[in-house]
Amino acid sequence: APLRKNTGFTHFLRAFGWSLAGLRAAFRHEAAFRQEVALMAVLLPASLWLGRGALERVALIVPCFVVLVAELVNSAIEAVVDRFGGGRHELAGRAKDMGSAAVFLSLVLLAVVWCLVLIERFSLT
Repeated sequence: APLRKNTGFTHFLRAFGWSLAGLRAAFRHEAAFRQEVALMAVLLPASLWLGRGALERVALIVPCFVVLVAELVNSAIEAVVDRFGGGRHELAGRAKDMGSAAVFLSLVLLAVVWCLVLIERFSLT
C-alpha cells in the first residue's frame, strides 16, 4: 500500500511537535542559543515598554527573533557538517563560517535597530 502522507491538522500537529523538539535540542546542546534566549528574555519585555506604538514595538521585536532563527539555522548546519564531515574540508569550513556570519549579521541588525530606537527615545532634542 502507498505510504499515506499526513495532511491538514495532523501534519500541523506533527510539525509543531518537531519544532518544539528542535527548540529543546537547541536549548539543551547550544550554549549560544541559551545565551540569546536569555538576552531575548530581557529585550522582548523591554521592547513593549520602550516602543512607542505598534510599529516601533515590531521594529524592536523582529530582530530578536531573527537572531534566534539565524542561530537555529547555524546550529543545524554545524550539526550536519559535524555528522557527515569526517575531517577538515574547505566546503565544510565555509558552510560553518557562513552560518556564523548569518548569526553575526543578525546581531548587528539587532544592535542597529535598538540603538536607533533608543537614541530617538532618549534624545534631548
